[in-house]
Amino acid sequence: MATITKAHEKPRQTLEQQRAQDTWNKSASYTKEHVSIAKGLPALIMNSGLMQVLAFCHEKGNSYEFVARHLREWLQGRFPQRLPDADFAKVMENLMQAKPEDYQAITAEAFDWLRWMRQMAAARRA
Repeated sequence: MATITKAHEKPRQTLEQQRAQDTWNKSASYTKEHVSIAKGLPALIMNSGLMQVLAFCHEKGNSYEFVARHLREWLQGRFPQRLPDADFAKVMENLMQAKPEDYQAITAEAFDWLRWMRQMAAARRA
């Protein structure tokens, strides 16, 4: 039986649609530099790990921190019990305390969000 959405109700989005919406909204303010950073972050995470890359972005500041903050905000929204705050220091502390399976799930989500950000940011800059 199909679910019928009433005219006044907003249809429920899939997780992929939520990622797409979030990255589309956030990428509106991205420059060419932000797009380049977003494209490079997945490879950096694969090589070094999520916490190391978040620390690198925070240390680099400016455009790197801008993109990393968007990623932390998304992750905080997806894992509010594990990451109750998107602040850099608080995220790092919580990731250090995370169970291995939680850390892996958060890292997997970072890859999924970045996949969307790479596409959406590039599409907006085209």
